[in-house]
Amino acid sequence: MKRLSFLSSWIHLGMVFLLFLGCATTGPGGRKSFILISTNEEFSIGEKMAKQVEQEEKVLNDSLVQDYVNQVGQRIAGISDRKELPFHFKVLDSKEINAFACPGGYIYLYSGLLKILEDEAELSGVLAHEISHVVARHGVKRLQKVLGLQVVLSIAFGSKSEVSKELVATGIGIILQGYSRENELEADQFGTFYMKQAGFNPNGMKNLLGKLDKLSDEEPAFFEKLLASHPPTKERIARVENQISGFGKKVEGLPFNKGEYEKIKKRIQ
Repeated sequence: MKRLSFLSSWIHLGMVFLLFLGCATTGPGGRKSFILISTNEEFSIGEKMAKQVEQEEKVLNDSLVQDYVNQVGQRIAGISDRKELPFHFKVLDSKEINAFACPGGYIYLYSGLLKILEDEAELSGVLAHEISHVVARHGVKRLQKVLGLQVVLSIAFGSKSEVSKELVATGIGIILQGYSRENELEADQFGTFYMKQAGFNPNGMKNLLGKLDKLSDEEPAFFEKLLASHPPTKERIARVENQISGFGKKVEGLPFNKGEYEKIKKRIQ
C-alpha cells in the first residue's frame, strides 16, 4: 500500500509539473490553454512544414508583392500575443483562393486570393485571421489531438528527431483540412481585434467575409472544399459586425489603403 501511495504521489506530482509547463498563451488578454508542445518545437515543426510546402508549391517571384504582404503581416504580428515568434509571410503563385498557417508562424497566401481583394484592410483581415490561428495554437492543438498523448509527451520530453518526421508527414494534411467552427470563430474574433490594434480598419474583416459569402453562391463546390468545417459565413459576418460596433466610432477613421493595394494587385498575373 505504501508503494502504491508513493507511486500515486509521483504521478500526481508529474501531472502538476506537466500542467505547469503546458500552460501557454493562446489569445488576447493573456488567455491560456494546456499545450504540451513547446514554442521551440512548434517552430521546428513549422519550419519543416514550410520547407515541404515550398518544395511542392511555387513561391511567387515578385519581391515587391512579397515585401508588401510581409510588411502588412509583420505589423499585425508585432502587436499580437505571440511576439516571441519570428513570423514569416509568403505568397504562393497559384489561382487558388486560399490561405493557411503552419505552426510556428509560417503563413501562406495564394496569389488567386490577393486578386479578389480590394484593399489593404481586406488583406490585413486575411493575415490577422491566420496569425490568430497561430496565436491560439489551433494547429498545435489539432496535432496533439490527432497524434495522441504518447507522441506529444515524447516531444515535450525531448525525443524530437523521429517525432518531428511523423508530425511533418501528417501536419500539412491536418492544417489544410480546415479548423473547427469554434476555431474559425475565435480566429475571426482575435483577428478583428488585432486589426484595430495595428491600425487597420476592422471593417476589412467584414468585407472579406462578405466576399467569401458571395463566392459560396458562385462556386459552391470550391467553397465547400475550402471551408468544409467552417461556420456559416453569414454567422461569421454578424459576429464580426457586432464586435466592430463595440469598438465605437474611433475605428471609423482607420484606413483601408485601397490605392496602395491596387498598385500591388496589378503586378499579379
